[in-house]
Amino acid sequence: MSIKTFFITGANSGFGFAIAAAALKAGHRVIGTVRSETARTALLERLPEVRVVSCDVTEFDRIPDVVATAEAEHGPVDVLINNAGYGHEGVLEESSLDEMRRQFDVNVFGAVAVAKAFLPRFRERRAGFIVNVTSMGGLITLPGIAYYCESKFALQGISEVMRAEMAPFGVHVTALCPGSFRTDWAGRSMVRTERSIADYDALFDPIRTARQEKSGQQLGDPDKLAEAVLTLVASDNPPPQLLLGSDALGLVRQRLEHMTQEIADWETLTRSTDG
Repeated sequence: MSIKTFFITGANSGFGFAIAAAALKAGHRVIGTVRSETARTALLERLPEVRVVSCDVTEFDRIPDVVATAEAEHGPVDVLINNAGYGHEGVLEESSLDEMRRQFDVNVFGAVAVAKAFLPRFRERRAGFIVNVTSMGGLITLPGIAYYCESKFALQGISEVMRAEMAPFGVHVTALCPGSFRTDWAGRSMVRTERSIADYDALFDPIRTARQEKSGQQLGDPDKLAEAVLTLVASDNPPPQLLLGSDALGLVRQRLEHMTQEIADWETLTRSTDG
């Protein structure tokens, strides 16, 4: 793969950091976004070659200027890694709408705002690659992370439409759908709604406990994910979505099998509405 310039949101931790490190090691240029001076300092201490820019993806009106400045100072971006996001854990009935809005502001509206800042640039150059980091939670659901799954389902659908709209201009779009990886997603980075309804204890408490106990011990290796992303962006024919992790593969396959059976079981009623 020729030398490319990556623009990575949320580059100071998790997948963003792993992809930034792998890209730099492979000889690419990396522009990484952070939200605070503390994060900027920490990122530069670990990866001094990164061009760091300040960007809160929820400050939607500022994003076009951030992108314009980044390209003016560091050259045209070839690959956007739309990585910034966080997890919310909470029973749906217990979780406030404000928590849902915040989840969508970051995981959906923020990602779309960043992508929209690049779309005209990629379209005019007839080149570019957008990787929207969704999740296996954008294809399957699990109790206790409704807002997170909702946000990732939304970004999954947006990615498919974006891919179709940008394909005539030579721009690739892939949704990256990781399973469980050893990042801070289920630990320090996760927002957790306080429990309040005892009726959900039997269902949810074991799930929360298991998630906390598993944090840091997941099967997925972020460094291997980063290498997979480099392989992905080097492809001339990338997929609409790329599952990463055997758990994601197993759970999504299981859901597809169940859906196929559900469609068959209800096919007669489905067809009955035709005029």
